[in-house]
Amino acid sequence: MTPPCRIVIFGAGSVGCYVGGRLMSAGADVTLIGRPRLQAIFADKPLNVTDYRGFQHQVQLGPDRYVTDADAAASADLVLVTVKSAATEEAGRALAPVLKPGTPVISLQNGISNADRLRAILTECTVLAGMIPFNIVQKEPGHFHHGTQGELMATAHPSLAPALPWFKQAGLGLEQRHDMTAVLWSKLLLNLNNPINALSGLPLLDELAQRDYRRCLAIAQHETLALLEMAGIPTVKLTALPMPVIPYLMKSPDWLFSRVAKSMLQIDPIARSSMWEDMQAGRPTEVDWINGEVVRLAETVNSRASINQALCQLIHEAEQGSGRAWPAGELLAHLNQARDDYYAR
Repeated sequence: MTPPCRIVIFGAGSVGCYVGGRLMSAGADVTLIGRPRLQAIFADKPLNVTDYRGFQHQVQLGPDRYVTDADAAASADLVLVTVKSAATEEAGRALAPVLKPGTPVISLQNGISNADRLRAILTECTVLAGMIPFNIVQKEPGHFHHGTQGELMATAHPSLAPALPWFKQAGLGLEQRHDMTAVLWSKLLLNLNNPINALSGLPLLDELAQRDYRRCLAIAQHETLALLEMAGIPTVKLTALPMPVIPYLMKSPDWLFSRVAKSMLQIDPIARSSMWEDMQAGRPTEVDWINGEVVRLAETVNSRASINQALCQLIHEAEQGSGRAWPAGELLAHLNQARDDYYAR
């Protein structure tokens, strides 16, 4: 018998609704806590989750399954935090007076520092770093589509034992790791494409089909890998190729890239980055917790991250309404100029 486990997802937007819907498809006891906007949608529409491999599940959410009050987490056996990185402290403050001591809490968020930020507030809980590698697109209100491959990971801990069978039954899996710092930085190396995708205005497949966009990603990755080496932070293999090899694949000719990438990474034709979705919706992006993490890492080793800093600046300009779609060659030239200007100082 699968052990009982009450799972609460706090900050149930695209990622939280998808993960919650998958768990519900296995019969798990799941409560989603999110914004009134989505609660209103689910009053009329079912939660619909699909993936690029053909999975589909619909469930009509009762009034106790998508709520807006953090008090619904009081009896949780596991909490997944899926809020945007800028809302991490807000999430911690909402959950702190509610959760039982010892409750396992997994941060399934972009960036490096979110688990530490939650841990500083949820001092009586077991806060664990997590990683969600795949892309989720909201195709229409209430319909969340998983568009790229990858498996969930989290810091290994005995408190997760009751939940693990439910993830397995849902086809998600939750790999337990003892090297989550390396995992998170390795995932971030792939996420460095998020601002490039957002600035391109294209679906991921169309963007990555253009070599100059890939070269933009490659120089951001090279810069980050050099800083990781300076800081003594290792990487782990999250794809068929080791992370230090990925930038060289990105720079390769289109014929070689398409051949190798097709065998190592599946991407749905409609998939886009979450940063593109945030920009389209007029929401602040997570660029400061993706490329900005590289900028802060550079400061710790008395260096600079001119490429990643330039991408942060372009995204912030777009957030203020002054952004535009950047052709691949123009964006590459802009980033190379930012690097050259730094070394010319």
